Amino acid sequence: MKSKGGMMMKSKEKIITIVTCIIVVSFLIFFTRTKKYEEPKEVYQVYLNGQKMGLIADADELYDLIDNEQKDIKNKYNVNKVYPPLGFEIMEYTTYDDNITDVTKIYDKIKDKEDFTIEGYQITITDEEDSKKNIVINVLDKKIFKKALKNVVTAFISEEEFNKYINNSQDEIIETGQIIEHMYFKEKINIKKTYISANDKIYTDEKDLTSFLLFGDNTEKKSYEVKQGDTIASISEANELNPQEFLVANPKFRDENSLLAIGQKVNIALINPQLTLIEELHVVQDVESVLEKETKYDNSKPSDYSQVTQAGVTGITRFTQKVRVVNGEQNQGVEVVSKETIREPVTEITTKGKRYSSGGGSGYISGSFVDVGGAWGWPTNSPYLITSEFAYRWGKMHYGLDISGTGHGSPIYAARDGVVVTSSTHYSLGKYVIIQHDNNYYTMYAHLSAQKVNVGQTVSRGQVIGLMGSTGFSTGTHLHFSASIGMPYEGGVFFNPWQLYR
Repeated sequence: MKSKGGMMMKSKEKIITIVTCIIVVSFLIFFTRTKKYEEPKEVYQVYLNGQKMGLIADADELYDLIDNEQKDIKNKYNVNKVYPPLGFEIMEYTTYDDNITDVTKIYDKIKDKEDFTIEGYQITITDEEDSKKNIVINVLDKKIFKKALKNVVTAFISEEEFNKYINNSQDEIIETGQIIEHMYFKEKINIKKTYISANDKIYTDEKDLTSFLLFGDNTEKKSYEVKQGDTIASISEANELNPQEFLVANPKFRDENSLLAIGQKVNIALINPQLTLIEELHVVQDVESVLEKETKYDNSKPSDYSQVTQAGVTGITRFTQKVRVVNGEQNQGVEVVSKETIREPVTEITTKGKRYSSGGGSGYISGSFVDVGGAWGWPTNSPYLITSEFAYRWGKMHYGLDISGTGHGSPIYAARDGVVVTSSTHYSLGKYVIIQHDNNYYTMYAHLSAQKVNVGQTVSRGQVIGLMGSTGFSTGTHLHFSASIGMPYEGGVFFNPWQLYR
């Protein structure tokens, strides 16, 4: 028999269950009826650098607002349209959310965080051999960059030469002359169309871009007013330039002999090219050798006797060579294809009387005069090529002659009797030898592949002291030959070695 209390509990549970069902059904009916009349919205979520900026109803409205508000950018760059910043993104979004933001507020948020952009081209310059080199240039029109590139090329070679190379119409070499076989920039240049921040550096003028490509960003632009008596050579030397660098900085002048006008302003800034122009040349050149001189003694003649008894003649050799030129400067070494003797050299012989010595040691006649015996000898085999003179190079003085054309491992000779004071290795000079001569003269022979003498050894003019090489900082097989009064790099003063032979 069921108790009265148990029946009452079951009745309560039934009532609670019924009430709960009524509430759930009522909620479902209400929700269903409400959603029946509310459609989902197609809106746009705005992001900037991955951060949500808000929901907007119309993407085109925001684009138009940005474009219409940025009149200053349009006027500055003379463009018709301005775009959102880099890192800006809009994604279509479906939602029932009513939290839509006014585009003006989104615009204000964006403009306070990032710069707006314009359409243009980004040029990236990289060098496979120099991982640190990564130059980015922005231009509105890629034609500006192409024109600037041409200006860079024609700063190093004439426009006539450039056009002949481009049109494959270079003059044929009859006896001597040169042609450009290949010409290119060492760096990799990539051009892509993109959006550029309006506050970045954007080149709109080819002259400004040419100036950057030749001088870089940090070069102080310096000018000089031409005075009476000035020449391109004298202005260059006074401002630590070589004439070729002056001509690159002042392309309106054709060559070193171009006339200058008094009062004319010229550019004397040191070039700092951002690109490396490589020219591979085929050159046929007649090279005149230095006049070889020799002194002979005749004891039957008085000590003050001196007479040229054999007239000397300089030799001429026709070199056919492959030459590599980097930004207007020839490499220190060349590849010689062939040599042809055009005129045989004849040594000039001077006959002198008896050679005396007194108190001051061998070679002295009196306290102040020194009879050095023979003249200075050339330090390499002949024929040879001079690839770099005693002159400024890229703002630094090149204190010597670079002599090439005789081949790797060819002999290097002492230019005069003397004593070896250095036979060592240096990170820049490579393997080198220094010889002390009479009258406090010194000669140095650098970039050797091997030394053949030791410190303290006495050597004679024409003795082999080393072999030609390309050790140290060198761009090809050659000898760096320098001369000084006093010990090099220890207070000695370098002078042009040509003075020993002319």
